[in-house]
Amino acid sequence: MRNIKYIVIHCTATPPLTPVAAIQNYWRTQLHWKNPGYHYILPADGTIQQLLDEELVANGVAGYNNVCIHVSYIGGVDGDNNPQDTRTLSQKAAMYYMVCVLREKYPAAVIQGHRDFPGVHKACPSFNVKDWLKEFIP
Repeated sequence: MRNIKYIVIHCTATPPLTPVAAIQNYWRTQLHWKNPGYHYILPADGTIQQLLDEELVANGVAGYNNVCIHVSYIGGVDGDNNPQDTRTLSQKAAMYYMVCVLREKYPAAVIQGHRDFPGVHKACPSFNVKDWLKEFIP
């Protein structure tokens, strides 16, 4: 069993209606990854799709992946490809559900956004995870 220290929230930095298959294809053909970038992905309709077993390592945050579980919503950019929180209400509900489930499984894990790791210079997930969590988890 892996020692999970972080539950990481991501955005795909794609238009909100990008198909999961297109994202997976990008990882395989452009980045040449064997494993996906996330364990779970949340399309605009709020469904939760598991892309990788939690015991396997995803490619979400370079240098930290061995100790992370990665959850991403599809979206995170506006029409000009600038960072923007594009989560639908359904995605927000699914993300909250995933955080609750994963927090139960990994109670010592820190929940944070991709951008909150040292050396990360991107806006992902295009919102402040710590502020969002304060609405639900004191």
